[in-house]
Amino acid sequence: MSEPQLSIRSGKAKDLAHALARRTGQPINRLVELALERYDQELRRKSALTPTDALWELMAEGRRSVPAGTSSGHDDLYDENGLPI
Repeated sequence: MSEPQLSIRSGKAKDLAHALARRTGQPINRLVELALERYDQELRRKSALTPTDALWELMAEGRRSVPAGTSSGHDDLYDENGLPI
């Protein structure tokens, strides 16, 4: 009996799969299984988050795009007495 087949018609997926197979020595079918298992785990983890956890995760994600050393003090908009310039 032969293995069930999965056909994905995507040049990008094919290129990624072949590149990973060369780098890791893993067969493509195993790489697809691993990727799908990880994605499933990620979705399950996210669905188990409380609303507060989800908010913290979103804030952390947004913070990663802010350049290092950036602050939200806005000190340049106020004089030494705290009044707007």
